[in-house]
Formats: sequence, structure tokens, C-alpha cells
Amino acid sequence: MSSTICPQRGGRSALRDNSKGARVNRRQLLLALAGTMAVPAVVRAARLFGSETPRFEVQEVKTISRLPHRYHGWPTVTRRKNGQLVLVYSGGREAHVCPFGRVEMMTSNNDGHWWTYPRVLWDSAIDDRDSGVLETVRGTLLVTTFTSLAYVPLLTRALGAEGKGSDWPAEKLDRWRAAHERLSEDERQKQLGVWMMRSEDGGVTWSAPYDCLVNSPHGPIQLQDGRLLYAGKDLWRTKRVGVCVSQDDGRTWEWLATLPVRQGDDPNQYHELHAVETTEGRLVLQLRNHNPQNAGETLQCESDDGGKTWSTPHSIGVWGLPSHLIRLRDGRLLMSYGHRREPFGCQARLSSDGGRTWSEPLVIYGEGAGGDLGYPSTVELADGGLLTIWYELLRESPYAVLRQARWRLL
Repeated sequence: MSSTICPQRGGRSALRDNSKGARVNRRQLLLALAGTMAVPAVVRAARLFGSETPRFEVQEVKTISRLPHRYHGWPTVTRRKNGQLVLVYSGGREAHVCPFGRVEMMTSNNDGHWWTYPRVLWDSAIDDRDSGVLETVRGTLLVTTFTSLAYVPLLTRALGAEGKGSDWPAEKLDRWRAAHERLSEDERQKQLGVWMMRSEDGGVTWSAPYDCLVNSPHGPIQLQDGRLLYAGKDLWRTKRVGVCVSQDDGRTWEWLATLPVRQGDDPNQYHELHAVETTEGRLVLQLRNHNPQNAGETLQCESDDGGKTWSTPHSIGVWGLPSHLIRLRDGRLLMSYGHRREPFGCQARLSSDGGRTWSEPLVIYGEGAGGDLGYPSTVELADGGLLTIWYELLRESPYAVLRQARWRLL
């Protein structure tokens, strides 16, 4: 019988910092870069392309994070060959944007019924955000993150208002300033980057972070030909959007291809990519779109030559983002993504034809009360069940928690 860790219910209607001060959200950050609930009901989705999407059952939704006094964000979960689940995310935070983010990891040896206490993998002197994870065919664990100074405008405004009606508590202002001034401005700029860490002993020891050319929330994927492919964005240098590859188990990376740009789009408004390889070797890549055309949707492009060239990003009719992609054992593709309008929560869609068409949404969780949630990732368990993990800001606390849903296709 499973139990809830740090049980909480509900959500929060807006992104904000923990004081009465500046409201912030993920869109502002991207622009700067350019309780247990039993859910026994069986859900039948609508029809699309003349055939019924599969029925599914959500068996359980619960909170799994163990530090209720800290804000958690942007997780990724993977299943190792030995069955262990590895979950990484940005933890140790005070808010959606702050100077305290660090990369944390939890593991589970029983398919997510119980999780270990978090371990800190990296804590730089600035904000460490989104974290992805992959186990390669050689058994190496790769963890990704990026560093950010998006908190600086908030701190600057608060310092400028000090003594003039600033609504930040004095302790908070002093704490943020103390964290910020650990480094000089030149040193802070040098810490900005897109980073990868590797472990060759199952996560016991880790390398120092090293440059991996691009970032995306859920990290790279393993291809059938042995290469690793990382679809993402070079955040702090060229801002180019595309894919890079590694031939040496993720130690080094080289640029492979820049994505084409849809007519009328600004490529700086393409964000947060993820890819999957179909059984036939076709690559499907999805991205978060902030261009006026299809704003707030997931766009998709494809490659039939191993990632050297790509189709132009196009709409697949999915409002919600960003997407995480996996290939199920039966060959179907599953995309899971956050839904930041009613019903607030996490959804998934299936494709039985290599990403050419997608089902109607499967609402895995739709009871959030606001938009500060999402970034789900999904793993297929040994028994064929599915586990989806996301982050969510709940009503009764200013600190977002990690949530998981256990569900099954019927």
C-alpha cells in the first residue's frame, strides 16, 4: 500500500515570488534568453482520424518531494536497465525565479512507490535550473542543467526600492543580496552556461559540470546507431536552435544541424526541445513555440537522415508545452506535456504512426488551480504501466512540489 510523502492538495493561480513583490513567470525567463488523490475512474478519450484513442486508467496521484519548505521545479525521470528510477530536478529554491536553485536527485527501487531523500548533485553560486537525465547503453548516467541570472532584475528592483517602500522583508532582501554577491559580475557571467555531468558508477560519483553546447529541459536521447542526440538551444552564446551529437558516450558534443524556421517566425521564440526515434529510425522533434502563429503550442519537425536535415516546424494541433517524448515497447510514441490553462495539469497523447498523427489528449491530471506547474516526463514500467512526474505549485504553500501519477493504457 502506497503512502503520500508531504501530502498536499490543490494549486496556485499565478507564478510569483514568495513575497508580495514582483510577479514572475516562465515566459519572462524565456524572453530574457532571446496530497494523494485516488483516481480510480477509467477515462475514454475522444475520436481522432476516425479511430478511437486508447482507454486509460489513472490509478494514483501523489506528492513525492520531501522538502516542503523548498520550491521544486522542472523534473525529468528515467528508468535504468536495472529497473531503478532516477529523478532529477531543480531544488533548494525559494521561488520560480531566485538565486538558490541547485540540481538534486532522488531514486526509487520499487517503481516510484517510495523515493529516497534528495541528494545535491551541483549547487553553483547562481541559479541552476531545469534538469534532464539519461542512462546510455553503456550504463552511464548523464544529467543536464543550465545556469541563469534571471533573478537579478528582481533583486535590483528590490534594492532600488529599499527605504522607499520596498515590500520585501528585510531578511529576504539581505539573503538574496548575500547570495548574489558571492561572485563578482565578471565571475557570474563566466558561470552562465549549459552543462552536463556524468556518472559511470550508477550515480555514486559525478564528474564536474562541462559544456554540452545546448540545453533543453529533459536532456539528450540515445539513438539506435549508438550516437547520443541532444535537441536544444544554445542559450547564452549564439542562441541557435537545433541538434548536437556525441559519438563518445556524452563526453564531447558537436553541432549537427540548425532547425529551419517557419515563414514569419522568429527562431528566438523556439524553446525547450525534445526528440525521440521511431522504430523505423525516423526522428521526431518537438519544441515550445512563442511565435504569434500557434503561440503556446507544441510544434514538431522530423528527420529521415539521422538528424542532418529537418522538416520545417509545423503545428500538430496541441496546445500545451513543453513536451517529453518516449517510444513505448509496442512502438507507439507518447508525448506528455503541461497544460497551463483549464484544466490545469498534465496531458499525454499517443501516436501509432511514428508521430505523423496524434490522438486526442489523455488528461492524466487536470485539477491544478494555476499555471505554475508542468514539465512532465514519463517512463514505462516493467509491468507496462506508466509513471509521469511533474512539478506543481499548490494552494496552501508558496513552494512548488514534485507530483507523480501512476497510470495505465487499457
